[in-house]
Amino acid sequence: MYDDNAYAVSEGRRLYRWYNCSGCHANGGGNIGPALMDSQWRYGSDPQSLFDTIVKGRPDGMPSFGGHIPEDQVWKIVAYVRAMGGAVRQDVATSRPDSLYPGKPENFRSPQPAIGKGQSKAEQSMDPSR
Repeated sequence: MYDDNAYAVSEGRRLYRWYNCSGCHANGGGNIGPALMDSQWRYGSDPQSLFDTIVKGRPDGMPSFGGHIPEDQVWKIVAYVRAMGGAVRQDVATSRPDSLYPGKPENFRSPQPAIGKGQSKAEQSMDPSR
């Protein structure tokens, strides 16, 4: 459905991370769940088969996400998964995550300690800089 839409593939990447698909599939290289970056697909690599896998689940591990992830978002995740597996034209696909354990997430910001004004006396007493 979204294979030729670079924005949808990019959104699929964001949603893949948001819904923690990497918790089972690592970063596409497999972990508890199967690898997604190869051409070995037990239930088919066409968009409808992948959609059904996400929505209905599969025996022996893949839970059903039907009703938990909106249909439009499932299609975007499908586009991203197909891009990881090489089924999408390279001018459409986002860069493929070849490392299994990437660095910090794209939107990561180091927490800044609150100091000075606005701190309670208890927080100030725990501040190691004082």
